[in-house]
Amino acid sequence: MIHYIVSNIHILNQCRLFDETPTSYDTEVCHSPLRKVASVARSRAFRDKEGKVLLEGSRLICDALSAGAAPQMLFFSAVERLQELPLDKLQQAKLIKVRYEDMKTWSDLVTPQGVIAIFSKLDASRMVFPKDARLQSVPLFLLCDNIRDAGNLGTILRCAAAAGCDGVLLTKGCVDAWEPKVLRAAMGAHFRLPVFPNLDWDEISKHLPKDVVVHVADNSSSFLKAPVSRQTENGTSDEYSESDSDEESDELSLPCLKPQVYFESWAQRSTALVIGGETHGLSLEALRLAEETEGKRLFVPMAPGVESLSSAMAASILLFEGRRQLLQLLDKTRCKNSG
Repeated sequence: MIHYIVSNIHILNQCRLFDETPTSYDTEVCHSPLRKVASVARSRAFRDKEGKVLLEGSRLICDALSAGAAPQMLFFSAVERLQELPLDKLQQAKLIKVRYEDMKTWSDLVTPQGVIAIFSKLDASRMVFPKDARLQSVPLFLLCDNIRDAGNLGTILRCAAAAGCDGVLLTKGCVDAWEPKVLRAAMGAHFRLPVFPNLDWDEISKHLPKDVVVHVADNSSSFLKAPVSRQTENGTSDEYSESDSDEESDELSLPCLKPQVYFESWAQRSTALVIGGETHGLSLEALRLAEETEGKRLFVPMAPGVESLSSAMAASILLFEGRRQLLQLLDKTRCKNSG
């Protein structure tokens, strides 16, 4: 099989063309595939327009191939790198050999792994996920609202996969799920559970069970607080609202969600958790959805003097607690039915 694949390799030596290089390849053709790789990696607009994503490293590429993703083009620096991949799934891809030194110039890794692939953009509804991951999942969904830091989003996706979430929904305010930094931080999570990116709020409910309860995470710094009435030192009532929203006219109608410490019972049926970004916080739509489903504002008690938890840290704590509660509920249900 390796000889069959290698016989179809296009040998391209960027910037310097040797006598053995096919004469049909001039400098412009040599640079063209590399330029395309850089565009896919760096430009969200290009990825969206062309419907392509870039994956770097044999492990991530193998995960994508196992999920049924269609490779279009694969760059490698040595034939040995091909032997790390399932070659039977690469027969439809264009294989292009490049120098490792050249790969270093357009890879954003300090030490490139020597293999990069361009895939057709992946649709979560058509992907095949590992059976072991799906069998261990719980009816827990994650909604990412205005997560704009790539490293944070990737870490959150990795947590969601580890906690056995049924799926992850990303609003349009989030960073692109297929940005290289997100992919690296997620460590293959994109191919272990469904991730639905770039959703409007009116699309969110289509991806959730009808009886779902939506809770929001309060990481103490970015939470959009509802107006509260309290007594000041002089005994007068003072209404005050902290908000990152530009819609000041909506301040007085902000949903009021009951606060609850994270380790108390909150995941007792199909559950969704909303995590907001650290800069922009939760959107008004997230708060309204939680109010409509009788959700809570979940918080993690912290020692005095600590301003907040990162979005990724809050997601990790709450998702694993949600998993614990749902598994406990499933155990009780099994015991009841067996008795």
